[in-house]
Amino acid sequence: MVTPFDADGSVDLDTAAAVARFLVADGSDGIVVAGSTGEGTALSDEEKMDLFACVAGAVTVPVLAGSTSSDTARSVALTRRVAETGVAGVLATTPAYARPSQAGIVGHLGAVAQSTALPIMLYDIPSRTGRKIAAATTIGLVHSHPNITALKDASGDLPGAAHVAETLGSALSLYSGDDALLLPFLAIGAVGIVSVAAHWAGPEFAAIVRCVEHDDWATARTINERLARSCAFESTESAPNPIPAKAAMRSMGFPVGQCRLPLGPAEHDIDVTAASIVTELRAARV
Repeated sequence: MVTPFDADGSVDLDTAAAVARFLVADGSDGIVVAGSTGEGTALSDEEKMDLFACVAGAVTVPVLAGSTSSDTARSVALTRRVAETGVAGVLATTPAYARPSQAGIVGHLGAVAQSTALPIMLYDIPSRTGRKIAAATTIGLVHSHPNITALKDASGDLPGAAHVAETLGSALSLYSGDDALLLPFLAIGAVGIVSVAAHWAGPEFAAIVRCVEHDDWATARTINERLARSCAFESTESAPNPIPAKAAMRSMGFPVGQCRLPLGPAEHDIDVTAASIVTELRAARV
């Protein structure tokens, strides 16, 4: 979920609650707060705590708290606190910039898992962090920490993800972390997606998952093709995620504001394109 900001750049909790309720009504079965799409690296710990409590109180679906950073001690300290906000679990991301070894990744994510009784979803996104969680590392972490129950895989490594899914079976729920790869991830055993474009395309993503659950791959492929423009738009070199997602939300009437630096505000053409994509997708539903 994007993090809404007021005109002065402060977190807008009222709009955050409204966005959360909209996402659930539009097909999302859970919400991640203060992840990469939520500009988690630009939020203070207290802002995160306020957001976790706000969103958890606004919806009845599970809310996951993006409570980790590149600093293991800070990640542990914040994760220890998040249960008091009412969230259902934690999104634990590979530490960025430090580029640790696999042993370092095990130490970091293991410390986070030990700091809470809440379920943990690992988040593997080497394009942002500089390090991939190796398949053997994920398998070892799940065996060592029973509260690590899910993986958001945005690595693009389908063979590795398939090996993890096959090895761990019901011990780990696999989610695609890349909107464009939802169908192939479902084909190797993923149960769903943690999505960016679901901000404006929630019904389509939910329908794809339902179609695959009912073995209707033909319809799933048709809907997937309908999302091609959204997937191409959601993050580019000139407008990285979540700049386009916030533009899409603004086009739907949600005053989510602009992104904080270092992302910064969207160029006007991004808002124009966002409005066009949202309008086109809604027209296709009729």
